[in-house]
Amino acid sequence: MTERKKISLSRPAATGDATSAHKPPVRGSGSAPRKRMTASEAEQARVERAEREARGDRRPHPRQDGPTSRHADDRRANPGPRGDGPRRDDRPSRGPRPDGLADGRPVGRTGARPDPRPDTPVHHERQRFQAEPRAAEAPMAPRQPAYQRPVEDDGRVRLSKLMSERGMASRREADEWIAAGWVRVDGELIAELGLRVLPDVTIDIDPQAHQQQAQRVTILLHKPIGYVSAQAEDGHEPAITLITPDNRWSDDKLPIKLNRAHLRNLAPAGRLDIDSTGLLVLTQDGRIAKALIGEDSGVEKEYLVRVQNVAQPEAENVQAATPEEAIALMRHGLELDGKQLKHAQVSWQNEQQLRVVLREGRKRQIRRMCELVGLKVVGLKRVRMGRVVLGKLPAGQWRFLRPDERF
Repeated sequence: MTERKKISLSRPAATGDATSAHKPPVRGSGSAPRKRMTASEAEQARVERAEREARGDRRPHPRQDGPTSRHADDRRANPGPRGDGPRRDDRPSRGPRPDGLADGRPVGRTGARPDPRPDTPVHHERQRFQAEPRAAEAPMAPRQPAYQRPVEDDGRVRLSKLMSERGMASRREADEWIAAGWVRVDGELIAELGLRVLPDVTIDIDPQAHQQQAQRVTILLHKPIGYVSAQAEDGHEPAITLITPDNRWSDDKLPIKLNRAHLRNLAPAGRLDIDSTGLLVLTQDGRIAKALIGEDSGVEKEYLVRVQNVAQPEAENVQAATPEEAIALMRHGLELDGKQLKHAQVSWQNEQQLRVVLREGRKRQIRRMCELVGLKVVGLKRVRMGRVVLGKLPAGQWRFLRPDERF
């Protein structure tokens, strides 16, 4: 009796019988056993399997039709006391996920991951996401800086630009006046730079601004050869170095005494290259600069140009050696840098000299125009800008622009 008890209490011998007791397999050490499917889940799985078979999709699934172990067969045959349907391993696989997860499991991890129930919105959304290909994501628009002010689309323009268009001041002067509190728009004092206003507003300027503007000077210089118009370059001095009390023309009778303030912000309005001579305008007044070299400037500039025929360099009578068609082409029909030139006045002053009147100022324009028609410039002198002429002003000397003179 005692011996039989020992035998019945001892551990059963291992056999090959599939129904022998065993622990359910786990997916990783320390992980909990899988949760069994409920009856509703099992019914849903059977319906889905039937629908696939009706569509002709009879491909075996590695989990559904291809058991990988003897324990899988045992679980299908004996679902166990906790459920009356197939276990979770028998459910159809969802396939690879686009986020790098396989069959709902994180790659490289051993723990089980809970799966939404098939009758929940999350489950349906996941199925829709897996069935539909992910659309290409549109590139993100560049983020606008937070400090950028929105631009109105009701026709507003910058106040300084409007003042410049009305001829009140240059844009730089307008900004200086606004910062100084000398500008009112429709009676309201403006102190904000960059403000946009409607084009029909009323702009009032403080008298102090007009007084300051009246103190700005404009100087006419007869630039000699060898000086550059603006800043020094290649060892050549700028023309502004000639603006000294000793170089002032003796016939200039204006009661203005040159001082250092007159040289501050004095800039050329229309340049002459180093090999050219004649009238050079240097001004502190932005209105004059815009009138002479602005984009919409129509002020005439007159030049006397001594030329030589490239085909007959020894010809004394260049006019006779040059066909009239070449001069007609200089008047209209030439292009520089791919852009059509404006109409120009071109005529013979004498046998070797042309008179050219332009309404634009391209870089080395007259020299390049002559090259296009077989002429070479050997001397160039500017004698007039608008209604202001060089006159008898000697080379290397200067004078102030008179109050009665207008370009």
